[in-house]
Amino acid sequence: MSVSLDPALSAVLRASLALLFGVAAAHKLRAPRAFASVLAEYRLLPAAASLPLGIALAAAELALALALCAPAFAREAALAAALLLALYGVAIATPLARGIDLEDCGCGFGARPLGAGLLLRNALLVAAALAAALPTSARALGATDVLTIVAGTASAALVFAAADGLAARRARAA
Repeated sequence: MSVSLDPALSAVLRASLALLFGVAAAHKLRAPRAFASVLAEYRLLPAAASLPLGIALAAAELALALALCAPAFAREAALAAALLLALYGVAIATPLARGIDLEDCGCGFGARPLGAGLLLRNALLVAAALAAALPTSARALGATDVLTIVAGTASAALVFAAADGLAARRARAA
């Protein structure tokens, strides 16, 4: 039994992930030294590697944002997005396991402390990226689908922003 997604749902997932990676890349590129400082606090690599790594991550996110918008690269871009998000999950879990308390994840969506909620968020994003990598049914997209894709992407962005904001407030209050 093969699983396939409706092409409109696949497009919503890819557009939402493209928006997420585009915003995250812009945040990192707008203040590369500030992001490098946050990366250094993770204590995963030597501090001197933080700036080049931060620039490389921003470039990867920007490339993913663009590739997710190109139907020819949809599957590969979605799989690469899932891999990068999973890597971010490992990067978040490592300081948590070491007992390192960080007040800013560096994600670019407002200062958010590291915690289990951030791991859950990343796991859900990995699942969304893996779903976007599934084959799509052969149904052609119509005019109504364009509205569905735009509204679905806007809704996903608003839900993400609201949930992330609430989680950040809760984490800071705790």
